Amino acid sequence: MANLRRGEITAEIGGETFVLCLTLGALAELEDAFGVEDLAGLGERFARGRLSAGDMIRLIGAAIRGGGGAMSDREVAALPIGQGLENLAAIIARLLAVTFGPGEATPPNP
Repeated sequence: MANLRRGEITAEIGGETFVLCLTLGALAELEDAFGVEDLAGLGERFARGRLSAGDMIRLIGAAIRGGGGAMSDREVAALPIGQGLENLAAIIARLLAVTFGPGEATPPNP
């Protein structure tokens, strides 16, 4: 089961249910894959709202591995997207919102 407080979401892709999480390791993998220098660069790239199919494969693959799954990008690419690209884009949007969003406010420690 996904834990939003840890930045996890649950998503159905290709008839399988995955826990997706962009851990620090997954984010570092994406920085390298997208050729950006830091998290700000990664956030800026995602904020543009334009992702290629290859970008989607890398994002989902890194998030599956970050969520504890063992699936290569090649295996992610082979998953059927029977629910359509719009559904996959919505999954990625939820994942990015959980990872880069403002999160819940916590009271300061006294």
